[in-house]
Amino acid sequence: MRVAATQLRLPTTSPPRRRRPAQHTPPAAAPQPPPRALAAILRSRVIACLRAEDGETALQAAHAAVRGGVTVLEVVMSTPGVLEVIGDLCRSYPSLTFGVGTVLNAVDARKAIRAGAQFLMSPGTVMEILRDLEESKVLYIPGVLTPTEVLSACSAGAKVVKVYPVSVMGGELYMSALKKPFPLIPMVASQGIQIGSIKGYLEAGASAVVLSDAVFDKELMRKGNFSEVAELASLATLEALQSTK
Repeated sequence: MRVAATQLRLPTTSPPRRRRPAQHTPPAAAPQPPPRALAAILRSRVIACLRAEDGETALQAAHAAVRGGVTVLEVVMSTPGVLEVIGDLCRSYPSLTFGVGTVLNAVDARKAIRAGAQFLMSPGTVMEILRDLEESKVLYIPGVLTPTEVLSACSAGAKVVKVYPVSVMGGELYMSALKKPFPLIPMVASQGIQIGSIKGYLEAGASAVVLSDAVFDKELMRKGNFSEVAELASLATLEALQSTK
């Protein structure tokens, strides 16, 4: 019996599907490591803050502080010749950490960075500086006083904040109260802190303290008694070291 050709059907096969090329998701950019200055500050627990009437006095006082064991030092922007002082210190002590304080605008921030500053500090938060340095190796420490200001600065990218002016707000008690809601945010206590109160501030939650007149005593600076400035610096660094044990 013959089967009609029209009744014979060959099995149909679908054309091979083209494989889509594998899509490789680009790896996420590695997060920037924290600036070297932050590690230095957290290690030393003391930032010596220097303001002087002239650049030569500032240099001699800074050298005295370093002889006394200070490893992190800031020179206030209003000090005459501050940029030359910072440059000299960076060349003289390349393993130490130097910054500029009381930086109030982005123009001064850029000048300080060009001079070699590894960190900048302000009494308040200058958002333009914070944005400019968000991915920078230079550390910016904005000033804050209230929980709202802490949140605002950290939301904008701050890695550490300076609580200023801390002593007139209640000192160690205020430091402890402000730190409590923000246990993971490093805070530097600043203004009116004496060597004998370093331990109290660190126990209250400060990651470090700023010492100004406690190290760079105005009368000693006026008389040019830099050997005693070195002794005060040594006392301060020793107190911080003992407070962390």
